[in-house]
Amino acid sequence: MEKKKKSAFRLVVSSILRYLVATVSLSIIMYIVFALVFSTKEEQLLQKENGLYRARYEQMLEKERVIAGGVDALLAKDNAIYSELFETEAPSLDALTAVDVIASSDSLSESFYLSAAASASESLMLMADNVDDNFEEIFRMVLGERKDSIPPLSLPLHDMSYIQTGASVGMKYNPSYHLPMQHDGIDFIASQGAPIFAAADGIVSEVVKSRRGLGNIVVIDHGNGYKTRYCLLGEVLAVKGRSIKRDQQIGTVGITPMIPAPHLHFEVLHNGTVCDPVNFLFASLSPEDYSRMVYMSASTAQSMD
Repeated sequence: MEKKKKSAFRLVVSSILRYLVATVSLSIIMYIVFALVFSTKEEQLLQKENGLYRARYEQMLEKERVIAGGVDALLAKDNAIYSELFETEAPSLDALTAVDVIASSDSLSESFYLSAAASASESLMLMADNVDDNFEEIFRMVLGERKDSIPPLSLPLHDMSYIQTGASVGMKYNPSYHLPMQHDGIDFIASQGAPIFAAADGIVSEVVKSRRGLGNIVVIDHGNGYKTRYCLLGEVLAVKGRSIKRDQQIGTVGITPMIPAPHLHFEVLHNGTVCDPVNFLFASLSPEDYSRMVYMSASTAQSMD
């Protein structure tokens, strides 16, 4: 009799346990199904917000790629300028790469922003140190250690605006021959008779007087392989073999029968190699005007001579 009671009790307990397990399992399954199929208003709002953040993040990544391309182009231009002016490589900007962009993460934690801010701060400090070192090197060059390495940096025309900038070095359409031709200088639009000045101290190494081609020409030797060439002059005031100072007038803007409008054709040569004159003029203009001059000189497809 007692065994039957125990057996019945076990059956009841077992049934209750099976019922509880089945109930809990069914509840879990129903919750999962409900969570997958249905969502609360708060969840829907969060999903929309996450979608917007994801879209904005993709846009930011695209902008970052565009900016990176622009930075690469500026670095190349900067390298060219330092190579022509100071015969050295441009300052390294490796400190900028200290902050990494995490493109594969769907969400960025607060710790990421804190670590990124700390890394950015450290990078800026390194860059500031690099800038100080670079300025010290340039000052050493200017003040005597490499004084003979400083090239001509002054504009040959005074009070000129960037809008007077024409085509610079490269293949440009020639208006006289009506075909693309190599252009070895930069055109500065000016009125006939406007004064022309020496870009740096030097010795007048050549004076050509002609009504053909590039007309009257004055060449100044500045030392260390640098020469400047001033073409299409009207009146010539420079004398071959004489020393000349920076900003001393050497002539006036002229015109020849083959030239459509008066302007100065200005060239810079280093050891006989043609250089882009626009790379030497940053010290004579504001940063804004210089950037506009660079753009206009590169984008103008037709020369004036």
